Amino acid sequence: MAALRQPFSDAGDRRAGQLSGGEQKRLALEAPLRGDDDVLLLDEPDNYLYVPGKEWLEASLVACPKTILFVSHDRELLARVATLVVTLEARGAWTHGGTFATWHEARHARLDRLDEEHRRWREEQKRLDAQVTELRQRLRYSDAFAGKLRATQSKIRRHEADLPRERPKDQNVAMRLEGGRTGKRAVTIEGLTLVGLTQPFSTEILFDEREGILGLNGTGKSHFLRLLAGGAVRHTGSWKLGARVVPGHFSQTHDHPELVGRRLLDIVMDRGLARGQAMASLRRYELQEASDQPFETLSGGQQARLQILLLELGGATLLLFDEPTDNLDLVSAEALKHALGGFSGTVLCVTHDRWFMRSFDRFLVFGRDGTVREALDPVWE
Repeated sequence: MAALRQPFSDAGDRRAGQLSGGEQKRLALEAPLRGDDDVLLLDEPDNYLYVPGKEWLEASLVACPKTILFVSHDRELLARVATLVVTLEARGAWTHGGTFATWHEARHARLDRLDEEHRRWREEQKRLDAQVTELRQRLRYSDAFAGKLRATQSKIRRHEADLPRERPKDQNVAMRLEGGRTGKRAVTIEGLTLVGLTQPFSTEILFDEREGILGLNGTGKSHFLRLLAGGAVRHTGSWKLGARVVPGHFSQTHDHPELVGRRLLDIVMDRGLARGQAMASLRRYELQEASDQPFETLSGGQQARLQILLLELGGATLLLFDEPTDNLDLVSAEALKHALGGFSGTVLCVTHDRWFMRSFDRFLVFGRDGTVREALDPVWE
């Protein structure tokens, strides 16, 4: 099977639920790409794919003769595949007739034009209002100005109906991941084996390091993070956290059964915040409009932002991120990258986001053969 890179005789009996997220995604993508439909609608097709999988997706989309409309927050994918970029904003949409490489410049130019249109509209509104005021004063002395007043009032009604398009509100996500000083050795691993996934490996992760975790789907990366977060993961060997290390775990699948059925406001207030403080925190993450919604009704991006907010409020000094940018919009991903730059603590992050991984110091690479090794630059099989 091409999607699983295995012959059907080996993969045919595997249950879909036993496949990794990336394997499930490739399997789901093969059908529409190879099918007879002329138009494909793909929602975040790159999520759960490791870097070679993303490169496969890019090549497949570029080579595909179909018309493809896809949603993605992966800058590399957008830059390499999209020939038009449709942006939804301000209760409408606009289309940039070029690639993502020129999108930012085009959007700034568009906002400048909208600002100029609104400036001219306000000036004309001010001029017409002043004219009406003057005509009303003259009408006190002569009825000859009545017709001109009615004509000017008609102009005002037409002008008000011709209000320029709404200027989109700039997103303003302000994440405050502070952390705190811990022991020099944040994480110590000695002869650790994730049963059925890795061979024994040892490593040390020091305070304030930013370490990316790379590897194929199904090699144990997410299991490793869950283990460090205190989860029940079958293993042998030893691992320990350093002094004053407080782990905080971001789940790629947003799997938090303890939050299901609970309102965002209540979830945040449970972290020791008064109502006003909780609403202010939600506002910084642009979640205030969803404060009364249960966790499970949020979009993937909203759930991701809430998870990061809870890490902030929990005082974590070791951040364990599992694909944090998968569901984040471009602005939120940039806000996270900026927040990590000022975070005083250690970061371990599973990521296949090529833009995001450029900010890490070194990498822990989980190989297909079960080996785990360190690297200074991003590598993958």
